[in-house]
Amino acid sequence: MELLQPSSLEELDGASNNMLLAGGTDLVPLLRDGLVRAETLVDIREVVPRGIHEGGGRIGAGTTLAELEVDPEIPAALREACALAASPQLRSMGTIGGNLLQATRCWYWRLDFPCFLHGGSRCHAREGAHREHAIFGNERCSSAHPSDPAAALLALGARVRTSRRELGLDELYRLPTEDDRDVTALEPGELILELEVPRPEASTYLKAMDRARWAFPLVGVAAARFQTDARAEPAHPPSGIASDAVDGVRLALAGVAPIPWRLESEAELDRATPLPGTAYKVELARPLLRRALQAVT
Repeated sequence: MELLQPSSLEELDGASNNMLLAGGTDLVPLLRDGLVRAETLVDIREVVPRGIHEGGGRIGAGTTLAELEVDPEIPAALREACALAASPQLRSMGTIGGNLLQATRCWYWRLDFPCFLHGGSRCHAREGAHREHAIFGNERCSSAHPSDPAAALLALGARVRTSRRELGLDELYRLPTEDDRDVTALEPGELILELEVPRPEASTYLKAMDRARWAFPLVGVAAARFQTDARAEPAHPPSGIASDAVDGVRLALAGVAPIPWRLESEAELDRATPLPGTAYKVELARPLLRRALQAVT
């Protein structure tokens, strides 16, 4: 396997069909298990910006979770999500850009079953064991997105700057379809460079998991409260966030859908579509939502 180490975006353009590697905490196990195959790896650590700027409002995609969780200028929801995301060793290696794009933990996908995401015609979780799977957006694929920071950034109304465009975080993700099985809108070779994060009045991230620490979310809840005065809105209003959110609070969930899931209110939980083995997640989410709302209001 060949390793390329470009020093500029211009050099990277010529390697658009190869596998991009930053922290490698997600990609290396996928390569080891044969779920991802590549003849060439492209080390992008010299290309992707790293660091926290403008009082926490601008974050390089190469910034590690460990750096984010200790910076007091970062909104609390993102700090807490990063601190809960993984073990200290993984947080010191994993980048925020890579964390947003990590692969599903669905065991059928990880065991290389011919499932919907692998191009098959069915979701094996619907008929098999599915305790950790989705309660929303699960018509075609019942996997649950594993990223804690993604839910926090969704509630915060973050925007993403890539090597080709700028888009809201909610536009970065998409439910898989028959025509496109991917769960992100990134094009081949497109690289996340930077995040723009509005500053809330208050925010928090709460998480239910099987272990006391360092486990993937069964349910994660992010809440962020913004001033409702239009003059206080961020320069780039979060795309797709409903303007009638109650009291200026924006909510997002982790671990409940194939993508980070935006929630308008607690009442929306009544419209969940759980599988028999995931119905408990609806009831698990209710007290977490109430606690999160209390924390930010």
